[in-house]
Amino acid sequence: MTELEKMLAGEMHDITDPEVSRLNREARRKLEKLNATSWLDTVRYTEALTELIPDRAPSSVLITPFFCDYGFRIRLGEKVYINANCTFLDEGGITVGAHTLIGPDCRICTPQHPIDFEERRKPVETGLPITIGEDCWLGAGVTVCPGVRIGARSIIGAGSVVVHDIPEDSLAAGNPAVVKRKLR
Repeated sequence: MTELEKMLAGEMHDITDPEVSRLNREARRKLEKLNATSWLDTVRYTEALTELIPDRAPSSVLITPFFCDYGFRIRLGEKVYINANCTFLDEGGITVGAHTLIGPDCRICTPQHPIDFEERRKPVETGLPITIGEDCWLGAGVTVCPGVRIGARSIIGAGSVVVHDIPEDSLAAGNPAVVKRKLR
C-alpha cells in the first residue's frame, strides 16, 4: 500500500510522504483562496468552497476563516452551517449530517499519534473518523477528538471536549463532555 492508501484506510502512515504532502499543500492553496473570498460574493465563494470540499451539499454554508488539512476528507450534508474560525483536521474523514449547526471556534480533529514516545518521534500518525449526526448543534469552542460519533439531534455545550461517543438525542457538556440529560 502507498502511504496515501494507508491514510485513506485509517492505518498508520508517513505524513511526510510526497503524495500525502502534496495533497496537504494543495489544500492550503485552496484554503488561501477560500479565506480570501467573501462568502457574500456567492459565485466565487461557492467555487472556492466546492474546490476545497467537493463532497458537500450545495445548501451547506461555511463562514471563513476556516482551516483544514485536506478538504476532500470532509462530507457536509444539506443545510449544514459552520460558523467562523473552525478547524477541521480531516485526515481520518469528517462527516457532518444534514441540518447540523457548528458554532464558531470549533475544532474537529481526526489525527491520532502513537502512544509510545519513540514511535511518536517519527512522522507517522493515523486518522480516526469523526461522524456528527443530523440536526446536531455544537456550541462555540467545542473540540471533538479522534474517532468520536455524535448521535443525531444531540447538542454539545459551548467549550466542551468530546472524547467519547455521544448517543442520539443527548445534551452533553463539560471537559470531558458527559451526557447531562436526554432530549427526547
